[in-house]
Amino acid sequence: GPSKPRIDCIDGCRFALVMPIVVAHFARFSTTNKTALKILTQENVLVGGFFVISGYVAAYTSTKLNERSADEKKLAKPELFFWQKVMGYYPLHFVILSLFTPMFVQVERWFKTPWQTTAFRAFLSFTMLQAWFPKEAEIWNQPTWFLSALTFSNLTMPAVLPAVARLSKNGLQKLFCALTAVSLLQKISWSETSRFHVHNVTKKDSHPLIWNLTRFHPFWALIEMTMGIVAVRNVMLDTEDDRKKERINPICYFVAAYSTLLLRLTRFDFNDAM
Repeated sequence: GPSKPRIDCIDGCRFALVMPIVVAHFARFSTTNKTALKILTQENVLVGGFFVISGYVAAYTSTKLNERSADEKKLAKPELFFWQKVMGYYPLHFVILSLFTPMFVQVERWFKTPWQTTAFRAFLSFTMLQAWFPKEAEIWNQPTWFLSALTFSNLTMPAVLPAVARLSKNGLQKLFCALTAVSLLQKISWSETSRFHVHNVTKKDSHPLIWNLTRFHPFWALIEMTMGIVAVRNVMLDTEDDRKKERINPICYFVAAYSTLLLRLTRFDFNDAM
């Protein structure tokens, strides 16, 4: 089939996502102004963008251009497809976790955590299963909940990719609307449970069980990753007539998306951008 060009703008999208996340992690140490904190500490929904990009790239490389089918060669051995994806990040995760495990264990000892619980947390961290447990979602190396959720999503890709690839553009558009609706409900849900989030700047902190369930559960990662698959498939099925149509400048979508960060200043107090 036709060759697929490299999508250089993906790297730009990653920067646009990671920059606010970096800022959010340091903003809490730079000001006590609640309005500024509400605007600057909005990293959670932006992480979802990385799942969307992962799905976009997975479908772009594993489905056929201008055809409603997946690449049979790449998906012929589902277990190999899965392990290739996981081995792209697990070795580094294993090395870093191994190096810092003594530190994590020492902290557990300072807090008088039972050895059984410490061992369980080590097991979850090394097997990347922590995102399935709301109480343990951000144990030890906190950002690795992302890898936990991504691993589950990668496990489903050999089934999800062919199913989505068979859809027509009309079917893809309907599926995208449905996935967007579910994703929106998730974000409204975690906004409603923001009082459980330890980063909340207006309410007393509580144990973030409900927050973890609505934000870090792997099911939500799968929804977002599938959104990326649907998005790229819709483009890959474009006809010559579709390509000739006048398109809205992408900067309009970029500005609209980032403008939603201001929703946290409204009476709805959305915990993150929508």
